Amino acid sequence: MSGKVWLVGAGPGDVGLFTLKGLRVLKNAEVVFYDSLVGQGVLSQIPASARLVNVGKRAGNHTLPQEEINRLLLEEAKKGYRVVRLKGGDPFLFGRGGEELELLAEQGIPYEVVPGVTSPLSVPAYNGIPVTHRDFCSSLHIITGHKRKGQEYDIDFRALVQTKGTLVFLMGIAALADICQGLLLAGMDADMPAAVLQKGTTAGQKRIVATVGTLVQEAARRKVETPAIILVGRVCTLAETFAWYERLPLAGWKVLVTRPRNLISQTAQRLREKGAEVLELPSIATVPMEDQSRLCQALERIGEYSWLVFTSPTGVDVFFEELKECRKDVRNLGTVKLAAIGEGTAKKLSERGLFADLMPKVYDGDSLGEALAEVVQPGERILIPRAEKGNENLTAMLAAAGAKVDDIATYRTVYETSALIDERQEFEDNRVDCVVFTSASTVKGFVEGTRGLDYTKVRAACIGKQTKAAADAYGMKTRQAEKATIDSLIELVEEMKRSEEHAADTETKKTSGK
Repeated sequence: MSGKVWLVGAGPGDVGLFTLKGLRVLKNAEVVFYDSLVGQGVLSQIPASARLVNVGKRAGNHTLPQEEINRLLLEEAKKGYRVVRLKGGDPFLFGRGGEELELLAEQGIPYEVVPGVTSPLSVPAYNGIPVTHRDFCSSLHIITGHKRKGQEYDIDFRALVQTKGTLVFLMGIAALADICQGLLLAGMDADMPAAVLQKGTTAGQKRIVATVGTLVQEAARRKVETPAIILVGRVCTLAETFAWYERLPLAGWKVLVTRPRNLISQTAQRLREKGAEVLELPSIATVPMEDQSRLCQALERIGEYSWLVFTSPTGVDVFFEELKECRKDVRNLGTVKLAAIGEGTAKKLSERGLFADLMPKVYDGDSLGEALAEVVQPGERILIPRAEKGNENLTAMLAAAGAKVDDIATYRTVYETSALIDERQEFEDNRVDCVVFTSASTVKGFVEGTRGLDYTKVRAACIGKQTKAAADAYGMKTRQAEKATIDSLIELVEEMKRSEEHAADTETKKTSGK
């Protein structure tokens, strides 16, 4: 039985611009062929079970010839696999998607095309430039700036100039001088506004607005990097007026989030709303214990317990899954009181129609132990279903108060690393501005995945004192959130960015003064 191939456009870089259909298809992929221009945010959504094939192409450096890519897509589909060909931008806009479909169509292999948000529209939009505006132009023209080695440009510059429309050149940075010269020789006014837009929709976004006559010199002075697009037209003058992305509080910052995969989305989304480019690379995963016999035994006598204590959202999820496995429901909990370590855990309980009777003012294990020790009576039984390696102080405090504690490991923490993204290299190349840690375990998992890194260069935003202590032990530049909440943690990241910018401004003023 033959499989199927999906050509999926990954968009310009920002994972928020990846389509819902593209994400759904990607999540079900068994084999993924991916390009160099696919954003890291999209790459992080590839399921761990999928087999990966890097077919990235850069100028002068092709991992595989196009013909070989076509053949491999056919081969994997014939084996019966669900194959995704993941492309930056849109598959049909200079993406050679049509060439890849020819062989599939010839061989009778089923396929679908999932369009992607294309950079000629999205990158100018993120820079405040509408590619059309009735006061400035009535047409838009998209041109590839790439040419085959040893060949002349197959571009009618004179016809482009005569359109008087907005011109967008893709893959043209290496040929910027030739493109500007071609336009000038074709009669374009040297004062025509023009721009180079670098790494649009990502933390590396940079805009250089000049004129056709000066753009080459400005791009060289500002040290433009690829990928970038070239925009020519009077609409470029609107950039400063309509710019919005760079005004977001975390624009220009790339933030690494290390939370477990089942908890990462909310944190990542909140950071993206603030303008950050978020790299979702869970450093740990939580795995239910295979042997849950102790918890099952505790559930059989749940009525004997005065308190049921949860120390994490994962603990809540695992407990209620096991409750279901034991053919019990919330009615069996009876009058047992509920304690939650913090807002996230309390929210998990509320989603199940249960509300915490106790939650400490400071969201950590020690504070939870102190709060419980004040209210428990000697001889009362307490059940704590939690991680295999939990805070020992919690049980010690309760035992000292005379409580009988059943501390049961219901899940364990394992370390995770990415098969696609080299975390260590990201930091060594100074491509990450800040890493967010929500537990000591995420710190340890991060270190496991970046062995050999100089951790004194890592800026770390930590949710609480135990997390900060773990990061401090490796010499990281740490800051602790005012409260042990995701909201407070994000506020901390914003404050770290403001402090960094203030320090840079101060240094610039000192240098200028000299």
